[in-house]
Amino acid sequence: MPLFVSDRRLRQYKTLPVATAPWAEDSGGFTELQTFGEWTVSPRQYAARVRRYHDEIGNMHWAAPQDWMCEPIVIAGGRAGRLRFVGTKLSVQEHQRRTVTNAVELSMLDADLPWRRVLQGYTKDEYLRCADMYAAAGIDLTQQPLVGLGSVCRRQGTKEAHDIIHALRAWGIRHLHGFGVKTLGLQRYGHLLTSADSLAWSEDARRKKRPACGTVHPRGAKNCANCLPYALQWRARLLTALHAPASTPEQLDLFTPQEAA
Repeated sequence: MPLFVSDRRLRQYKTLPVATAPWAEDSGGFTELQTFGEWTVSPRQYAARVRRYHDEIGNMHWAAPQDWMCEPIVIAGGRAGRLRFVGTKLSVQEHQRRTVTNAVELSMLDADLPWRRVLQGYTKDEYLRCADMYAAAGIDLTQQPLVGLGSVCRRQGTKEAHDIIHALRAWGIRHLHGFGVKTLGLQRYGHLLTSADSLAWSEDARRKKRPACGTVHPRGAKNCANCLPYALQWRARLLTALHAPASTPEQLDLFTPQEAA
């Protein structure tokens, strides 16, 4: 099955694995901005690493840019559950400008890599403004094979997120990837997305606080938060539910992020 693997996970390996199925590469931007309030990796460094992953791992379907998420907590800082955000203290518009600028720079550094553009914003009008900013930079999102939709994971089951997707499709962007879209979001608007990724299986397993996959855990693990069997079971259940006749007849590629090496 396809995987969505972060640069933050892959960068530590001297010898990389070889992919036997298509996969997409995540830039790790959420953790970068949450932890540091800025990008600590230069575009040149990032492009060089993605080139290595592309050539040595193989089967790379696409790679995410170094975009800037626009959730209020990313900008202002604060706590969300176990996570502490330092805050960028910038405006949504500045986050969007930096997102578009990075997309252009990465393409200039290595145009042969399968970069995908990402739309950032928080309100519907902000996402449409971001699309206009791409157009002003000479990038026609309606002609892209896939466009990422950022900053929706924390309101992924809401009518607001649903309306944003409808507005972008009406604008002419037909192929969207939903970052961090969980079950509620997929049930509501999964049929409008071309693909999505989710780490919800790991959080679900962690909450159970006990092995739940039916296998014996190595090294005395207390739950299935890093468990491949549980991840496969979760994915199978979700895709079965989404593709049931009462749900939607359309296919949705679900990229399952790899949390553990």
